Amino acid sequence: MAYTTIDDPAEYFNIVTFTGDGTDDRAITVGFQPDLTWMRQRTDASGGYITDAVRGNNAALQTTNGNAEGTFADMTFTSTGITVSSNENLNNEDAHNYVSWHWKAGTTGSGTTTGSGTGKAYSYSVNTTAGFSIVTYLGNGTEDHTIPHHLGVAPKMYIVKQRDDADSWITYHNGLGGADKYILLDTTGAAGTSNNPWGTVVPTSSVNNLGSAGDTNGNGDSFIMYSFADVQGYSKFGSYTANANADGPFIYTGFKPAWILLKASNNGSWHWRLSDSTRTTFNSSTFHNLFPNTTSAEVTNEKDVDYLSNGFKLRTAGNGVNGSGYEVIYMAFAEQPFVNSNGVPCNAR
Repeated sequence: MAYTTIDDPAEYFNIVTFTGDGTDDRAITVGFQPDLTWMRQRTDASGGYITDAVRGNNAALQTTNGNAEGTFADMTFTSTGITVSSNENLNNEDAHNYVSWHWKAGTTGSGTTTGSGTGKAYSYSVNTTAGFSIVTYLGNGTEDHTIPHHLGVAPKMYIVKQRDDADSWITYHNGLGGADKYILLDTTGAAGTSNNPWGTVVPTSSVNNLGSAGDTNGNGDSFIMYSFADVQGYSKFGSYTANANADGPFIYTGFKPAWILLKASNNGSWHWRLSDSTRTTFNSSTFHNLFPNTTSAEVTNEKDVDYLSNGFKLRTAGNGVNGSGYEVIYMAFAEQPFVNSNGVPCNAR
């Protein structure tokens, strides 16, 4: 068994829940300086927002729609977390509940994109230990335009959003089956087939390939790209076949999950479903789901999965994640590895 290189996943990915107090300049402690923050309100309907250190403080996008980037988040990155400077419903409304998810990148740089067509400027922040990178780039409108991700290994998933115009969150996932497959994070839509988003080449250890589509590679347009790789004992990206049974499939990840995102990739009616072990602390307790593609408030008691020491198990016969004939993609991050860097089972400590 390969051992993890990350004994404490919370040094690279962390979840914070809090209740809003309606004040400005409120400090939220994360435990590190985050480079990507995703905030959602739990109490009321809200689109939440995503910000990152490459685009800069307060530059916000929402997964619930394809809208262009705005400056409505009122959020600042700090050395220990974030500061929210608003009492609006997005991040600090009095007596309302929030959850924020945070990823650490940190090594920054810039360069010129590669592949066909004219090279364009790009900037990045990357953490090769955690298999995560953030890249802003300019499109060139030419198929096989390649974007360096700086991970050193091929990513299993990457997400692209046009910053200046209203375009969907185009997502590549290894569980979809090839370079001509894509899925939209902001809709319930099933995976599509086209060479336009990614061309005909799957990601390599150095670059992500683009097609000629305007929503991933419009000439002169600005884009944000988040890339993720498998890291033993920390992150896992894959797919499973549903069995339409409450005694559902077990998915081995090699860690106790902290965060799981699921989507039935061959069904166009069901939401993306996002749960975490901070909002749902015990398998027998009230289960909490949020839907990245809709502004709906948090939904409780729709039991989807059990969080186990080495993976997760489906505990529903439906809910869009275990229905008959479903092929489901997943994205998961660890609370604790199954085996630490010294080969010691973590649940034995």
